[in-house]
Amino acid sequence: MIELTRLQGQKIVINVELIEFIEETPDTLITTTTGKKLMVKESVREVIRKAVMYRRRCLQRARRMYDKL
Repeated sequence: MIELTRLQGQKIVINVELIEFIEETPDTLITTTTGKKLMVKESVREVIRKAVMYRRRCLQRARRMYDKL
């Protein structure tokens, strides 16, 4: 999950696994696999950066768990 900011300024948390498309229209529009659309203040590049960091943390956590076996 990553934290983003709606255009009105409220913080939201989105499940990275549900992101299907990210577009600049010029605002950043995220479309989820469920069809929901979210407009956020962060740039496309920033959303991607946050998503990659999240996945990296998940993989590191999984690797540590695997190493303990």
